[in-house]
Amino acid sequence: MTSRLRHSILFALLALLCGQSPAAGLSKPNIVLILADDLGYGDLSCYGATKVSTPRIDRLAKEGMRFTDAHSASAVCSPTRYGILTGRYPWRHPALAYGVLAHDAPMSIGPDEPTIARLLKSAGYATACVGKWHLGWGNPKPDWNAELHPAPVDAGFDYYFGMPNANTMEPLVFIENRRVVGLDPSDPIRVLGNTKMEGGTAARVTHGEIDSQHVAKARAWLRQHQADAPVRPFFLYLPLVSIHAPQLANARFKGMNQVGIRGEFLAEHDWAVGEILDELDRLGLREDTLVVYSSDNGGLDAGQFKPVGGCFKNYGHSMNGVLRGMKSDAWEGGHRVPMIVRWPGHTPPGAVSDALVSLNDLFVTFASVGGVELPPERPTDSKDITPVLKAPGATARDFAHHASYQGIIALREGD
Repeated sequence: MTSRLRHSILFALLALLCGQSPAAGLSKPNIVLILADDLGYGDLSCYGATKVSTPRIDRLAKEGMRFTDAHSASAVCSPTRYGILTGRYPWRHPALAYGVLAHDAPMSIGPDEPTIARLLKSAGYATACVGKWHLGWGNPKPDWNAELHPAPVDAGFDYYFGMPNANTMEPLVFIENRRVVGLDPSDPIRVLGNTKMEGGTAARVTHGEIDSQHVAKARAWLRQHQADAPVRPFFLYLPLVSIHAPQLANARFKGMNQVGIRGEFLAEHDWAVGEILDELDRLGLREDTLVVYSSDNGGLDAGQFKPVGGCFKNYGHSMNGVLRGMKSDAWEGGHRVPMIVRWPGHTPPGAVSDALVSLNDLFVTFASVGGVELPPERPTDSKDITPVLKAPGATARDFAHHASYQGIIALREGD
């Protein structure tokens, strides 16, 4: 009998003796953060979209709390992700004050910088990131043909699998922990700018398979965690690539929804979210798990990513609802995003909150629900929104900052 099997049997026996399922009675909740990519305020049917159907995300909204005034710290990708993981406004970081990180940018998170993964890990949580990273690799530049140092596993995550950057950037490969998956050493990767790659043929990834693989790896990690340590809480960060350009969904979603390739990718995205929710149910984890769903910024409806642009003109679908602007803008369409939270026993099912919240607030909020003592250098850019999660009429902050792609700072305050 293996050591792993002995531990699994021991945990199961202890749970039976206590008259509980293995996941029941956790002193700290599990935490799952699902982050969409470029999904706008008007892209979900539970936020008023009429040309698309997102039934599985709608189900999450019915079971939890839907926010109407949630904002990302930036109108583009890398800065928002930095803000979520560190609780700091990205304009405080010299490489993230504007734009996004290039394919060969070094790791943006410092070796001693507090991240929510590091804090939760110090409090006994198992931690995993599965999906798009886009916060830099290596130092001073990544060597895709060798072990990558630093990597997400140096930012507080026990396990990492996913795309190194945006799915419009090379190398279009998967990385597991520190190495490119499936790389043939005799065919090394040579990246020539953001969008050109030579070599690495066996490691190359097909667009339509990216989030399917992310979902499969996330589900496998959840199952393995429950087999190894069912009474240990976990933090799973799942930043999906959907629905970022070029919006090439898996073939099985072809023709779904009424907004062309964006509709197909929205269907795949909804499926991906539902698969994770279903896995939590299968493992008996629903009641012990805080689930947060949001997007890194607003949707993009412009001609630079043809044929992605023209969604409203061609199909009548307003991906950012009635909001002015889009991804990259300081206007609300760039940073006002959907946000749904399900926390059984805490968030009232079907509740709607108009409270102003920032995705940066997840840093302190996750620390709070995880019973983590914040370090003295705790960022001041994050607020604890647990009072809001328990009472839709509560408030947590009076204002929030947002940055555009060009580094223009906007302030959200009042009505």
